[in-house]
Amino acid sequence: MRPTYHRPQGVRAGSRRARRATVTTAALLAAGALQSGDAAAAAPPPPRLTQTLVIEGTGNGHGVGMSQEGAFGYARHGFTYQQILAHYYSGTALGLAPAKAVVKVLIGSKVKKVPLERYVRGVIAAEMPPSWPAAALEAQAVASRTYALTDHAGGSRFDVYSDTRSQVYRGAAAETAATNAAVAATARQIVTYGGRPAITYFFASSGGMTESVQDGFPGAEPQPWLVGVADSYETSASRWKAEIPFATAAKRLRGLYRGRFHGVEVVRRGASPRVLVARVLGTLAASIVSGATLAGRLGLDSTWEYFYVRTGTTLAPEPDHSGRARLFGPLTGSSPNQPPPPSNSGGVAPTSSGSTSSLAAGGSAAPSG
Repeated sequence: MRPTYHRPQGVRAGSRRARRATVTTAALLAAGALQSGDAAAAAPPPPRLTQTLVIEGTGNGHGVGMSQEGAFGYARHGFTYQQILAHYYSGTALGLAPAKAVVKVLIGSKVKKVPLERYVRGVIAAEMPPSWPAAALEAQAVASRTYALTDHAGGSRFDVYSDTRSQVYRGAAAETAATNAAVAATARQIVTYGGRPAITYFFASSGGMTESVQDGFPGAEPQPWLVGVADSYETSASRWKAEIPFATAAKRLRGLYRGRFHGVEVVRRGASPRVLVARVLGTLAASIVSGATLAGRLGLDSTWEYFYVRTGTTLAPEPDHSGRARLFGPLTGSSPNQPPPPSNSGGVAPTSSGSTSSLAAGGSAAPSG
């Protein structure tokens, strides 16, 4: 809209004086506008609020099978290795491995054949502190022995890797008096389900509940002995929190969204409730990812996680469509809700405590999935 100029008193419209006065007035108004514009340009812009992706979670590892920290807790409370194993591997019993079983271990680029008991002696101290209670070490010995017979990581070429892709094997250098005693106390014992060796996954810390195998490992077939169970002696010590600047999170998640990184929303959770499916949000497009992919990209300890966005000093939870209530008070340091510990007479009692059955040499194949 063009400005309206008021005619000065005593001046005829159209006269030179009037024109001069009009020009002068316009110049003054223009100068005022210019000065106002300069002031606006010189004023600093409002501060841009930084955003941080905040993740609070619990546990360490995939969550399927036996929690080593949980086994430690059960052992400290007087549970036997038979009870510990029966708790984490539902409906299982104990059987015996073939007397002369051999494990083919991939060490570097070479496959080494190691007698089963010697192999287990080289694993226990590499997987669990030898200072832990005997019952925990004995449970680990049975789980590691069974896993060696059921992993089949290399098909017909080898059975297990010597690192965390299977379980860590360090040979005689890893042996201690305590761990060798645990191997001797459980000699040849393995976990069985329906009379066959049952693959015995284990991991560091559950955070309060383990996960069913089909949820912990997307694409795996459900197995009746690998179902989520309460882990009564896990504590708040397994809780963790990560704070990742949006720029860093955007780089780690590159390729999983389009536009600018906008956040993460949970679609579905498992039994524990670890994240099974999530969406990585972008301003132009989002993508569906597994909880394991998300945790791997962001460098998180487990998939039992809750997402928030901090904008400046304001913290807001990200959308969660799983229908599962949050087990934590947001960033308050509270512990996850845990059921009361089971009694020695129930809950973790083995289905056939102490029972053993010799297995044929060809009966060590892992169940499907």
